[in-house]
Amino acid sequence: MGCGRVGSSLARSLERRGHSVAVIDVDVDAFRRLGPEFRGRTVKGVGFDRDVLEQAGIREADGFAAVSSGDNSNILAARVVREEFGVHNVIARIYDQGRAEVYERLGIPTVATVRWAANQVLRGLLPEGSEPVWRDPSGNARLVQVHTHKGWVGEPVGFIRRQLDTPVPFIVRFGIGLVPHDETVLQDGDLLYLAIENDRTDEVEQILAEPPVKH
Repeated sequence: MGCGRVGSSLARSLERRGHSVAVIDVDVDAFRRLGPEFRGRTVKGVGFDRDVLEQAGIREADGFAAVSSGDNSNILAARVVREEFGVHNVIARIYDQGRAEVYERLGIPTVATVRWAANQVLRGLLPEGSEPVWRDPSGNARLVQVHTHKGWVGEPVGFIRRQLDTPVPFIVRFGIGLVPHDETVLQDGDLLYLAIENDRTDEVEQILAEPPVKH
């Protein structure tokens, strides 16, 4: 929802990665920002209107980004999508940092404009193929931010480390970073940061995109 500079950039980035994309905006002229190469769906309307969301294909959606210019619209749309349509992979753009922290506590990940970039939302939206947060100069290792399948919620970080055979240097919970212990239990909405070698990126992200296998 939102086809400003950030929304249009995000939509094009997702499409380049092979994803099907629908963009909602109240102003049809805003869709010009998508450019002539965009092949996704464009829907005129407000993103918290249920009929508009249905038209955009929300029932088949794997993720939803509310990136309009209004805090109220973004958070309302995010809550409707999550609570009424059952899409849990939701991110809202919030201008007010204080309000962003409140909504993080409600379990809706937010990105405040002071730390905003389209690739931050992209990392949050995609369970696989995420962009690295940091690369070592040799190009051999990276730090990646990943979302996990909901089946991992409730598992201790020690179990996750053993399943992935990779370190979990820190997690972000309610917008606050913390260094986890083996006994730290993963909560809904937590963001994992993993230190991995480049050639294991696909393997590790694919494991986290599915429920854990317990023996």
